[in-house]
Amino acid sequence: MTAPKGPTLSVVPNPKSDTSSSGPQVLQPSGWPMPKGYANGMAADGRLVVTGGVIGWDTQGRLAPDFVAQVRQTLSNISEILAAGGSGPQHLVRLTWYVVDIEEYLASLKELGRVYREIFGAHYPAMALVQVVRLVEKAALVEIEATAVVPR
Repeated sequence: MTAPKGPTLSVVPNPKSDTSSSGPQVLQPSGWPMPKGYANGMAADGRLVVTGGVIGWDTQGRLAPDFVAQVRQTLSNISEILAAGGSGPQHLVRLTWYVVDIEEYLASLKELGRVYREIFGAHYPAMALVQVVRLVEKAALVEIEATAVVPR
């Protein structure tokens, strides 16, 4: 019997973060193209820190009127939640984005990339993007769930 043919898996060190086995590791099947702005998979050992669906309101419950400003505030809010859990952006292993207009997201990619790097740095966890009809908060244009793993 022969082994099934398929891609082998490599672990790619995370740039500008802890590359030891105690931090999250990027999983990249060999032969696959390197994704831009996300990872195909992540592996980590440690204490789990998760957020609920986070939107871009400020401490007074106000939402900015435009998409990129809401993303900026949402990512900042996630960063604060992670800090409250003894974590940080370098521990992120997954982000799930829910947007009400995928065309607006696609049209804003360069600016979103700058905002993302400003808040989270060059750490790109596994990510998914889903377009939804609307979010619970009617004026919200984006909602993001985050999962982080803090090494023990």
